[in-house]
Amino acid sequence: MSVTSIRLEPGGQQFAADPGQSILEAALAAGITLPYGCRDGACGACKGSVLAGSVDHGRARADTLSDAERSAGKALFCCAVPLGDVVIEGRVAAGVADIPVRKLPARVQRLERAAADVMVMTLKLPANDRFVFLPGQYIDLLLAGGKRRSYSIASSPSREGEIELHIRKLEGGVFSTQAFETLQEKDILRFEGPLGTTFLRGDSARPILMVGGGTGFAPLQAMLETLLENESPRPVHLYVGARTRDGLYRDELARRFAAASRTLRYVPVLSEATPDCAWNGRTGLVHLAALADLPDLSGFEAYVCGAPAMVDAARRDFAAAGLADDAFFADAFTTAAN
Repeated sequence: MSVTSIRLEPGGQQFAADPGQSILEAALAAGITLPYGCRDGACGACKGSVLAGSVDHGRARADTLSDAERSAGKALFCCAVPLGDVVIEGRVAAGVADIPVRKLPARVQRLERAAADVMVMTLKLPANDRFVFLPGQYIDLLLAGGKRRSYSIASSPSREGEIELHIRKLEGGVFSTQAFETLQEKDILRFEGPLGTTFLRGDSARPILMVGGGTGFAPLQAMLETLLENESPRPVHLYVGARTRDGLYRDELARRFAAASRTLRYVPVLSEATPDCAWNGRTGLVHLAALADLPDLSGFEAYVCGAPAMVDAARRDFAAAGLADDAFFADAFTTAAN
């Protein structure tokens, strides 16, 4: 079985890819952590350049990798399969290389219905087995039949011995149906993690813009808890969007965070507010509400978590407002039914 040679510039690292293996899979297998998020071609976190050779773009989404970008040699490394030896340009994600990805059992400790379609699940980790992760990362729950579902960790790393996940109920959802209908406290689940390179950059002093849609609040919650615990002086602008008021399932917690911090500003935004909502707050698209308040994002750092369309629009519009390419960190939440 022949393998393909991949060289990463500007560092010059070389690694091999098996037939049919994506560039990201090959890099991770070789211990090289390229930036990535959803691993499904939706978030764009793994986008880079193919300097030499060619690739099959596979399932890369047109709204994340345009035809013009493909023609210019861009690729989503989570989807791109090399068609022979290639040279790529990308950066190694600092901060996660030394954190091992592990498979562990966990016991369901609490199940809390936070909204009609959101379940907050707390997992108890094995005793005397410290699970290390960075705020903003996610895990994959390992399900029957080799299926897996990704969920962001909503708790900060300081909450040792447990992790919190936010599960949105989906029609036909393999795990969400189980979480809402049959899962019980004390049940045992297995997971793999931590995963993802969207995490709070603790070595930065830049002001922070956080934008979350729906359960995209989960990784932001972990980051906010960490910033508050560390008494960070960095200004944080938190914008959380939902269709209706019920969708702001962690509104009270976000308000408590803001009340406990002199540097955190919280703005909830509804896109489909109705008269019976009795809503006198902001309306419209959540990322546009942020831009209305912060038209110049040069010097900022942005963390955006939610549906792929929102993430893609925020990436485009925030760049137009001056946000640097290397200051945009995103998780795009794709859905999967049974």
